Amino acid sequence: MLKVLTSSILLFFLFVKVLSAKVIDIDNKEIKTLLKKNIPIIDIRTKKEWNETGVIPNSILITFFDENGNYNLNEWHKKLLKVSSNHNKIILICRTGRRTKLAGNMINKKLEIVVYNAKYGIKSWINSKLNVVKY
Repeated sequence: MLKVLTSSILLFFLFVKVLSAKVIDIDNKEIKTLLKKNIPIIDIRTKKEWNETGVIPNSILITFFDENGNYNLNEWHKKLLKVSSNHNKIILICRTGRRTKLAGNMINKKLEIVVYNAKYGIKSWINSKLNVVKY
């Protein structure tokens, strides 16, 4: 009986973790609000992309997927820990929001962190005439 109860409790907590693992899509207005609350924005694009478009001021630049689509979540997380004092909430941004949605889902499965996805990416930020700085 104790074994069944223990198993049930473990399954419950695993289920709750899966339900709470959510990537929250946000728009430019919400990005600006979160930045004012010192939630770090992590630009996961490549160096080439940062050079082409510029980046949002104060972005933390940590490539997630390389040019071939490869990634190493453990190495990426180590880099994040080195440069960000706020490790429990982050905003992810890429070109259009597609890669950040994928990365955010992977991050949520492994780490206990709130991930906000800039759902339209840097393209939306630039199209809205919001400030970028050259990399």
